[in-house]
Amino acid sequence: MAKLIYSAITSVDGYIADRDGQFGWAEPDAEVHAFVNDLLRPVGTHLYGRRMFEVMRAWGDPAFVEGEPSVMVDFSGLWRAAEKIVYSSTLEAANMERTRLERRFDAEAVRALKESSSADLAIGGANLAATAFAAGLIDEVHLLPAPVSVGGRTAAMPSFRVDLELLSTRQFSSGFAHLHYRVR
Repeated sequence: MAKLIYSAITSVDGYIADRDGQFGWAEPDAEVHAFVNDLLRPVGTHLYGRRMFEVMRAWGDPAFVEGEPSVMVDFSGLWRAAEKIVYSSTLEAANMERTRLERRFDAEAVRALKESSSADLAIGGANLAATAFAAGLIDEVHLLPAPVSVGGRTAAMPSFRVDLELLSTRQFSSGFAHLHYRVR
């Protein structure tokens, strides 16, 4: 059975977007980017809400990473190779290879997908992740706090209690950290 993994680059105060909805402060350096690539290497399917998919869809165009560092090219290749499911009632079409559009998040369908998948699944976007946390679907959490406090807008974790067990930590030279948890 596959695991459903939630990962997010956050501020140290726990936000994925600042008060203006921006997240440029979260751009990883090459060391952190390579680490994230390795985290995502075993992922066969990404689950996204509309907003996160719209942020990520640029990675689907190989021209987006032309001339960019190898860690970005690697990430783009990993992302394009994985299946993607986008949950949206407003998006007209996903229009991307290996991507399907679902009108609503169906916890039982995701549970069945976990049971039938040989590769792990990743969920992106705090709102969609909160829905999956509430349904008891998320198995692991990878938080990568950036060395900045932004004062809030979109919290990385849901606004209800989630009990976690710390599995490992790592510190990066840029001041980023990695916190790996199992959901209890």
